[in-house]
Amino acid sequence: MKPRILVLYFTQTGQLRHILDNILQDIKDKAELEYVAIEPVTPYPFPWKAVTFFDTMPETVQHLPIDIKPLPEHVMNGHYDLVVFGWQPWFLNPSLPITSFLQSPSAKVLSGKPVITVIGARNMWLHAQEKVKMYLEQVNAKLVANIALVDTNTNIISTLTVIRWSFTGRKEAKGLLPAAGVQEKDIQLAQRYGTPIFKHLTENKLDSLHQELMMIGSVKLNPALVLLEQKGIKNFRFWAKYIREKGGPGDPKRFGRVKQFKNLLIVAIFILSPLTALLAAIKLQLKKKSLLKDVAYFKRLKYEAGRI
Repeated sequence: MKPRILVLYFTQTGQLRHILDNILQDIKDKAELEYVAIEPVTPYPFPWKAVTFFDTMPETVQHLPIDIKPLPEHVMNGHYDLVVFGWQPWFLNPSLPITSFLQSPSAKVLSGKPVITVIGARNMWLHAQEKVKMYLEQVNAKLVANIALVDTNTNIISTLTVIRWSFTGRKEAKGLLPAAGVQEKDIQLAQRYGTPIFKHLTENKLDSLHQELMMIGSVKLNPALVLLEQKGIKNFRFWAKYIREKGGPGDPKRFGRVKQFKNLLIVAIFILSPLTALLAAIKLQLKKKSLLKDVAYFKRLKYEAGRI
């Protein structure tokens, strides 16, 4: 009998589904795959309008759930040997549809199941993955591996391309800018993860899967990102609280503060980011031993509250 794998994911652009398809390409005929999209009751627009995009930040950072369509009954009652869970970060946290799903009754489908998380990100995903770990632990799921695919262009270039993609829908390379998102060559290379996943699943050796996947590149981590995320998440938490003092999502009373946040974030990325990266590099040398311990932790699957 073929093993049954539930592939749960949320995507606006289709990139994450493309990543998942490539990861599972070599085993699609060996396993019974069931793809199920996580869907908000009220879909988010794509391309985004800038005000709508930045207005989602407070609730994303504070994990205040939106309404999510329940999973089909046959999925909730089905037997699955493995769950592959695809998600993306928004504002250094899991996207709001993902945290909403993980807090919904449908998250019970993960209970008692081995789970592989698959991340499609611009570059920073550490804090967001910690939150996903927390929710998985709360629903009694067992995280057995993590695969993180990121845009490997520089921070400035990846920001420019993701802004163009998010607000105009144009992903393709144009002029001096490359294509937005995770590079296609890296998505194609993700095909190499499928066979080890199938092997460890069918041989009942999922406890050693993550280590084997890391040996072939499933998680690559720049130590400077730890420092940048530690600083960034504090600022996002402040602004989330500050904006919500003026009302909930879509409240015109808070649009002034949303605009302030947007403007400061742009300044931080394009003007302060190079300085922050330099300071992080200096701090990396001063605290290299402790930082390398942090890097080792974030590459692993264990969850410890308050690590970032």
